[in-house]
Amino acid sequence: MSLLGTILAEKLDNGKGHLKGPLVSRQKLFVPSITLERASAIPLQRQIYGQIAQAIRDGAIPGGVRLPSSRVLARLLGVSRNTVLAAFDDLAADDLLRGEKGAGMRVQGGAVVPEVTWLGLKQVIRASGYPAKVVALADPDGNPIYLRY
Repeated sequence: MSLLGTILAEKLDNGKGHLKGPLVSRQKLFVPSITLERASAIPLQRQIYGQIAQAIRDGAIPGGVRLPSSRVLARLLGVSRNTVLAAFDDLAADDLLRGEKGAGMRVQGGAVVPEVTWLGLKQVIRASGYPAKVVALADPDGNPIYLRY
């Protein structure tokens, strides 16, 4: 388990000795980087809203990814779940997030995560002209030898 997975698993300890599991194993889950200033005059809910909204608009949070649940994000930030829910509601009202039943909140806008396919990678390599030519040979034992020129 990675260091991030260990930290998240420790944060998700439910007090009964059971772990709900690391969040990093789920596909397309994005944990936004949020820094709260508790002494600020700006409410925590608005700070969370502002930082997530700015990250979505800047493309730092890709479109289509799932954010952590309100409970998990509240635990990670050390705030009330209602604070996170209020921020999520404001983000949904601005069409930056959409709620999916049983799937949490997904980013509505933002940059699209490009799908990397083998065909696309081959086209990039061919367009770059590297290598110019390749000749495949075999040594007496049948091992392949590639000559690039």
